Parts: sequence; C-alpha cells; structure tokens
Amino acid sequence: MNPKVDDRVPVLIVGGSLVGLSASLFLGRLGVRHLLVEKHADTSHHPRGRGNNVRTMELYRVAGIEPAIREAASVLAANHGILQTPSLTGEEQEWLFREIDPGGRLARFSPSAWCLCSQNDLEPVLLKSARELGGDLRFSTELLSFEQDADGVTALLRSRETGEERTVRAQYLVAADGPRSPSRERLGIGQTGKGELFHNVSITFRAKRLAEVVGDRHFIACYLTNPEADGALLPVDNHEEWVFHAPWHPEHGEPLEAFTDGRCVRHIRAAVGMPDLEVEVTGKAPWHAAERVAERYSGGRVFLAGDAAHEMSPTGAFGSNTGIQDAHNLAWKLAAVLGGWAGPGLLDTYGQERRPVAEVTSERASARSAEHSHPGYAVVPGVGRQAGVLAVALGYRYPAGAVAGADPAGAVVPEKFESAGEPGSRAPHQWLLRAGVKLSTLDLYEQAMVLLTGPDGRAWHEGARRAADRLAVPLDAYRIGLGGEDDLAPEPGTDFAELHGVRPDGAVLVRPDGFVAWRSEGAVADPEAVVTAALREVLKL
Repeated sequence: MNPKVDDRVPVLIVGGSLVGLSASLFLGRLGVRHLLVEKHADTSHHPRGRGNNVRTMELYRVAGIEPAIREAASVLAANHGILQTPSLTGEEQEWLFREIDPGGRLARFSPSAWCLCSQNDLEPVLLKSARELGGDLRFSTELLSFEQDADGVTALLRSRETGEERTVRAQYLVAADGPRSPSRERLGIGQTGKGELFHNVSITFRAKRLAEVVGDRHFIACYLTNPEADGALLPVDNHEEWVFHAPWHPEHGEPLEAFTDGRCVRHIRAAVGMPDLEVEVTGKAPWHAAERVAERYSGGRVFLAGDAAHEMSPTGAFGSNTGIQDAHNLAWKLAAVLGGWAGPGLLDTYGQERRPVAEVTSERASARSAEHSHPGYAVVPGVGRQAGVLAVALGYRYPAGAVAGADPAGAVVPEKFESAGEPGSRAPHQWLLRAGVKLSTLDLYEQAMVLLTGPDGRAWHEGARRAADRLAVPLDAYRIGLGGEDDLAPEPGTDFAELHGVRPDGAVLVRPDGFVAWRSEGAVADPEAVVTAALREVLKL
C-alpha cells in the first residue's frame, strides 16, 4: 500500500549548511521548486569555513549575492596571509604567504576575488537569499528514511520541535548531510582515501589585550609552533573575538572532556606568549580532518554533495569551496532535466565530472596541511611548497562528462593555471559593454546555453538558434565586437578569439555553469548541423 504523501516537490535537499543552502540558492535562481530540511534549529553559530575562493565568489556574483557576502565579511576585509611563529611576542616569524593575490594578477582572469567570510556570517546571507527566491527551507527537521523507485524518492521527515512526521515525494534528492552522511550509508556507498588525518578542538574566546600584541599583522591565520602549546589562531573581529584550534588526540585515548576551560586558557596563553592574558572561553567544538572521497556520487535518484561526497583537510578551505561548486554543477543539470531540455543521462555526468576534481583536490589539501605543518598533523618531514593553488581553485577541468571535444587524457587539475577556452574548462573572463553597462562574460552564464562568436559570426548564430529551437533547448547567442543592442563590445585591448582559443570566425558554446561545452576553431559549412550535434552530445539528448 502506498503511503500518504503530504508534500510533493521536484527536489528535496537534506542538509542546510553551506552546501545545502547554496544548492537551494542555485536551484531557486533557476526556478526549480524544492524543499530543504536541516536537523539543527538554526544556521551555524561557530566561526569556521571562512575562505571562499575566487571561483565560489564568481558563482555568488552571478547569483546576485556577492555584495551582500562582502558586506557580511567587511570586518575581515583587510586580513591577508598566513603567519607561522613560535610566539606572537617573539621576534622569530615567517609568512607562509603574505598576500592572497600579490600584485593583483587575478584581476586579469576574474571579475571577482577571494573573500574571507566565516560560515556563521555567510550562511545567513545564503538563507535569506534562498528564501527570497521562494525556497521552502525548514530547520529543526530531520530525514528519518527514504525509499526510491524508477519515478522518484519517498522520504519520511520529522519535526524535532513537534515530533510531527510528514512524507515527501520528490523526483530527486540532494544529500548534503555531512561527512557521516546517513544518506550515503543508506545507499551503501563506500569511500576511498587516506582516512583520518588529525583532530582539533576549535575554541572561541574573548581577549581584549590580544589585539595589542597582534598589532598590524592582520593575518587570516597564525600557526603558533610552541612545542608545548601549538595551535592555530584566527581573528573573528580583529579586536576581542578570536578562535584557537588546539590539537586533540583521541587516537591516544584523549577524551574531549579533557579540554576544560582552564586547560584551554592555559594553552592559549602559552601559545601566544602572554602568560597573564585575560581569556574568556565562549565555546568549544571538535572537528576532524580527513581525506576521503565517495566511491560514487549518486545512487539512483539520490546525489551526494559537499562533505557527504568528500572530506578534505581544512588548509586552503578546499573542502567547502569544492562542495559549493558541487551544488552549482548539479543544480543546472537538475534544472535542465526537470525542464525537459536535457536527457536523464546528463545527471550521470555529475559524478563523472565532480568526483575526479575531489580526488585531486583532497590530495592537494592534505599536501598543503603538511607544507604548513598544521597543528596536530604529524607527517613525514620534507614536504615542499605546493604550487598551483590558483589551478586548484580556478583551473580544474572536466576531461569527460557534459562536454564535446575535451581531451580525455587531460589533467583534471593542471600544475599551472591557464585560461584558454578549452572544452571542459571554465570559460575565460572578458570585460564587455552591453548598452553602456559593464559586465563580464561570466555574467552571461546561468539560465541557458550560450553561444559566443566574434563580430562575423552571424552564420553561427542563425544556425545555433535553429538548432536550439528544433531541440527545445534555451540558448542565448552573442557576437562580441559589435556593441549593438543584442551584442557586446569588448574591453579595449582584449580579443574574444584569442581568449577563447578560436579564430575570428570560430564559435564557443558555454554551459549554464560557465564551463566550455564545445568550440569550433573556425567556420563550418553547416553551422546548424554542427551545433545540433554538439547540443545532443553535451545534453545527452
């Protein structure tokens, strides 16, 4: 007998942290009705997960919330670099890096920049924006169980406030339910990787005099290397609110209860080099660094995202950014399939694209923790400096998946960042003018497939529009170089063809997530047939 269904939605999201909230935001922007449930009563109150890389900020820019995030993060806007020192009061100190973007080089490649916004500040912005888009987000609500069949997923939910249970029927379920994901366990999906790396206790505290010692060293984090009291110090407001990550060794039988307020105060004083520092502990939360990647990113109509799909060492903030980018990749594919303009096979490309990125990124995160000698991480010495952070953040690629013409043997994360418009790579940034308004090419990618050409691309545009109409695929087409009502004028000194790796008579097809789906280096005899074939291959029609 079929159970009574209380709610029906196209997509059910389980988990309301950074990744689940981002999934809600992205789906809302695409007009996909959905329900999000989160077992906790509210967004995070603990400052963590603060580093939002340039790619994540590009996604939030397109979603229209980058200004709100930067406003929420304004108190730490002047903080840069990671400092390593035995004590804040000693003379010996080393900047592992001083600037995130020395020389402003990044502005050549992106309209956005890195942003230091702690999870407790970012999540309310995401929640507000998702709700303004019509998202149904329910906190204090937990997923008890789910069953799936060929047509959808039936989930049993319970309110933790009232105890009321409701049955929800969804076409798809997005499991963003954390590293111990009950959804992943229910699907029987295993994990690969090194496993647990180290453990810390995150201590929030007030100490007014600490700012006097820190002075003008406005760091993102400071690794304090006193062997008797090592740890990582992070500012919350650069004034009196701070976070300290203290090494914890449960593998040696050390209980969490051992971290009393008194012990934490003594540890912080010794680590910073101020034995008389007045410290008020305001909170403690354990966390675990691990390197694990799910063996599969989906089971039937259930898709894993964020920590449910991968765990990474926190150094470099790769984990949260990779998870947010998971949600963005999945959102447009769900929207396309639900909207009827892509085949169901498009959803198979989610894991095909995102899992290799997580594998490489998690290895890079562990290596960076070793390079920085992260407190509590005992590794074999000799790990050198890691190159290519920008390549990890911005240059990752999809050699296979929803692309046509990508090099299947190409590196998922190249050693050096390059932006050349290759299929499977993030589309290059170029400043443009449209009706006197300045925008980036990246601002064009969200709601539809996009075809770009130079000023002589009329044949491409006519053929592409016929192809899109025949296949019922939403497609926008722009000629860069004209600046008319429907076209775009490039910033002086930039060349569309050169940036995108084509000749002046070539064309580039870009996905709604801003990745190059296909390109033709030059003109062809039958543009309509060529674009039709590319759309069919990319969208699995």
